[in-house]
Amino acid sequence: MGKQLHPSIQEFKDFVKKHPILVQEVRKGTYTWQDVYEDWFLLGEEDEKWKKFKDKDNKTEESGNKDFIGKIFSTFKNADMNNLQQQISHVGEAISTIQAVIHQFRGEEKSNNSRPSNRPNHPFAFRKD
Repeated sequence: MGKQLHPSIQEFKDFVKKHPILVQEVRKGTYTWQDVYEDWFLLGEEDEKWKKFKDKDNKTEESGNKDFIGKIFSTFKNADMNNLQQQISHVGEAISTIQAVIHQFRGEEKSNNSRPSNRPNHPFAFRKD
């Protein structure tokens, strides 16, 4: 059902999979696929040119990302939810205070002309379970 690729095209695809930095360079516009294919065809896979495109740090980068995400989840897992809620409440109060100060600096003449809003005093409404 699927088309069989020419063997050289399949070899080129395998080569590109081994050199993911090359894919990034093509996407940035540094090279075109035509240029890369022609160089690969003429120079061969073992040429010095391709060493800088090998995936040096991909495995360490992936493990670093996994470690970072794991640290985030463990932080939330070990967090004291009451303390977290208290901190969020303090942040909400600080935002309300900043809004009041900004409102005072704007001047009272603007607030007299505007319609009163039906918003609650606190921007974050939390309910205890």
